[in-house]
This record gives sequence, structure tokens and C-alpha cells, in this order.
Amino acid sequence: MKANAQEEIKSVVLILAGIFLAGLGIKGFLLSSHFIDGGVTGISMLVSGVTGFPLSILLVLLNVPFVIVGYFQLGLKFGIKSGLGILGLALCLAFVEFPDITPDKLLTAIFGGLFIGAGIGLAIRGGAVLDGTEIAALLVSRRVYILNVGDVILLLNVLIFAAAAVFLGLEPALYSILTYAAATKSIDFLLHGFEEYTAITIISPEYEEIREVITKRLHRGVTVFRGGGGLGVRGIRDEAGEILYCVVTRLEIGVIKAAVKEVDPIAFITTHSLNDVDGGLLKRTLLH
Repeated sequence: MKANAQEEIKSVVLILAGIFLAGLGIKGFLLSSHFIDGGVTGISMLVSGVTGFPLSILLVLLNVPFVIVGYFQLGLKFGIKSGLGILGLALCLAFVEFPDITPDKLLTAIFGGLFIGAGIGLAIRGGAVLDGTEIAALLVSRRVYILNVGDVILLLNVLIFAAAAVFLGLEPALYSILTYAAATKSIDFLLHGFEEYTAITIISPEYEEIREVITKRLHRGVTVFRGGGGLGVRGIRDEAGEILYCVVTRLEIGVIKAAVKEVDPIAFITTHSLNDVDGGLLKRTLLH
């Protein structure tokens, strides 16, 4: 019970910090230069800039349908947190005064995007969203099977920045694209961190010796899978063999590969990036 309460407090703190940072990015950087972000927030900023309608009200109105979808698709807690988060951002923009940080357009685009991305990233870590774009993309991707979530977000933002070029001018639209790129990188950093974990799969008849090297000499964890043989540089192998799987940071990929090649110069090695890693002994082994 105590752990749950602590998690909820942590969640609230993250969402509040996210609201403040996103508000700083929008009001302290972008609005004075007429730059916009991507997604529903970008649409709200574009409509507000063209019509003069209050941005805080537009943020709520345009995000309400997506919060409702989020409630049905992802649950009551997510819907409530996201609704309150978006409302909090709207109130922050309406009532909190932020200074105009810099008139430099390049700094405005980069740091405005970084602060907005940091705010969105912290809110996501707290279990909410400050922008309904991801929810909309998820809904569309489930209805249109040739598109995934990333495709939908990309298509939506292409349309938003094209509209910005028409209504705000080409230069603000180009700076807005830079803002969106900075925000995306900031979100990735907050959600995935510095390490950028990578999975390594190793197939070799010398698997036992390779496992010993990785676990005892390099102090890394290894999972062993059972797999069947096929056609490779050693010819056709029908017998079953062991497949080694370990997760490391990108800085350790070369070390692992070099150690494997010492044991078996023609071992088959594949790597692929991971979006998230949690649990297990990974954090502990990386401290050695």
C-alpha cells in the first residue's frame, strides 16, 4: 500500500514537472517567434496564431476526443491522468507568466523543442500524455493496417508543417520542424536514457566457452535459447544448438564482439536496438 502511494506521488511530481517544462518551452520560447511544435499541440498553436483564439482553450478542446479514446483504449487511470495533465498545461499557459527567453530564432527553435520534449517525456514517465497525437496514431494504425504508429505521426506532422508554411511562412515552418526534431530527441532521451541498450544474439558451436567468457570475464548476463541448425558457413547442420542472448549498452558492443571472435572467429552475431529494458540483473552487471 505504501509503495503504491509512493508511486502515485512520484507520478504526480513527474506530470507537474512535465507541465511546467512544456509550458516554458511553448510560452517562454516559441510563441513570441511564431514557431509551432508537431502533433495536436502544433495544430492548436497554428490555429491560435492564425485566428487569435486562446491557445489554452484550443489545447483542451482539440485534445478532449483523444483523451476519451485513451480512456477506452488504455484504461481509466491513463485517461484521468492525461486529461488532468492537458488541463494543467492549458492552465499553465493561461496563468503562469514566463519571460521571453531569447530573440535568437535558432536558440528559440532548439531550446523550445528541448523543453517541450522534456515536459512530454516526464509526463509519459508519470503515466500521462500532454498531447493526443500518440493516441490518435494508435487508433488510426489499428484501423488502417498498412500504417503503423510512426507512419501516422509522420504523416500528421508533414500536414501540420505544410500548413504552417502556408499560414505562417516558410521560415517559421522550417524552424518549427527543427523544434519538433529537438522535442523528439528530448523525449527519446528521457524515455530511454543515455545507454541505448542493444541486444546481441550469438550462434556458435563454441557457445559454452563463449558463455564463460561473457559471464565470468566480462561480467555480463547471458540467456541461453535452444535452437535448430540450418545452412551456414559450416554447412548444413540439422542438430539442435544453443543460442546466446545478452543485453549491453552500445559502448560495450565492440567488447562483446571482440571476445566472441577470440573464441570463434566465424561465430554468427546479430545486434538490434531495444526501446526499453527493465528488471533482471542488467543494472547490477553493468556496474562491474
